[in-house]
Amino acid sequence: MADQPGTDRAVVIGGASGIGAALADRLRTEGSTVVVWDVRVPHDVRCDVADPAQVDHAAAATMDRIGVPSTVTVTAGVGHAGLLVEAGPEEWDRVMAVNARGAWLAMRAFAGPMSQGEGGSIVAVSSVSARLADRTMGLYCASKAALEMVVRVGAVEWGPRVRVNAVAPGVTDTPMLGGAARTGPWLSGVGRRTALGRLGRAEDVAETVAAVHRLSWVTGHVVTCDGGLSLHSPIEPT
Repeated sequence: MADQPGTDRAVVIGGASGIGAALADRLRTEGSTVVVWDVRVPHDVRCDVADPAQVDHAAAATMDRIGVPSTVTVTAGVGHAGLLVEAGPEEWDRVMAVNARGAWLAMRAFAGPMSQGEGGSIVAVSSVSARLADRTMGLYCASKAALEMVVRVGAVEWGPRVRVNAVAPGVTDTPMLGGAARTGPWLSGVGRRTALGRLGRAEDVAETVAAVHRLSWVTGHVVTCDGGLSLHSPIEPT
């Protein structure tokens, strides 16, 4: 049985951990009905966004459960490290399948029903890596750049009923950082180079996503949420 119209109904795709989990917690605290998609537990609907059939099934199951959502956030993503000349085609396909194609599949699954209903807001979590060239993260950078163009075109295609934006975090302390030492030379250096003096937290990005969902006159934009990490010139002395 779907919830009654008027209830804030949110879908968080990739909401089992990291930024997605922080956002789901925040939205629930604010009184929203939240459905979490993920391949890991805890989730409400299991979905691998790289599989189109699973996305279609998850969208149908979600709308059976809560009705057409008022907000959809895509936080699902995979990382990748390696040089372009060393990466294999299968690695390209895996990263693109989740970060770009999977996000597109999830967004389009709800764009039609939202457009035909009360409208709403879609936010995809991108990265500052979509516009900053990192020689060790070429595949990841390319996938996020593709995602940001999907967001811009979606904003044109799905307006005026649906707003589509992205939030681009910098380095954020989530499971995607893996076993990297938070106090080691790399991450401590990132913290020092960040204008606000520390690594980002999942809650920082969740706060920004929630705010963007509420911006009724903003669509087709990418909001940077990196604490000022990307303000530095690449030729600035260290």
